Amino acid sequence: MQTIAPDDITIDVFDGVGDLPVFSPDLEGPDLPDSVRTFMRMISDCDGLLISSPEYVRSIPGGLKNAIDWLVSGDQVVGKPIALAHASHRGDDMLTILRTVLSTISANFNENLFFRLPVMNETPESIREILNRPANRYAAERFLRDFVSFCRTQGNDRPDSIVL
Repeated sequence: MQTIAPDDITIDVFDGVGDLPVFSPDLEGPDLPDSVRTFMRMISDCDGLLISSPEYVRSIPGGLKNAIDWLVSGDQVVGKPIALAHASHRGDDMLTILRTVLSTISANFNENLFFRLPVMNETPESIREILNRPANRYAAERFLRDFVSFCRTQGNDRPDSIVL
């Protein structure tokens, strides 16, 4: 997605989900772990949030749910435009659960903005090749354009930063 984003949009990937401690309200406040503080700042600073996740045991992976739990008591995600991208031909159970969770934490989760590209078990090189096939690239670019438009309708006239 980073390689096909419009020139005026930056897509930052948060790859620290595994570094977040298990959520506990006792850790909130002045003793907030640095990894959580970094995550919250990244979410707070972005104009929109794209979430992409595999399905584990027909549900949301624990790491993603934990990351979402860290955001619930703050205001980082409140009102933030959110959409989903999915890299598998399956996973509908997880997507249903995730949609419910995201609808709970943000009124600006748009479940109609959804991109699916089945690339499960592919190498990064193969994924780039599959994504760059004309029909796939068109669909991905359209999804990103639609998401940017959605961000604009939510009060951000010039979204320039999306976190994936």
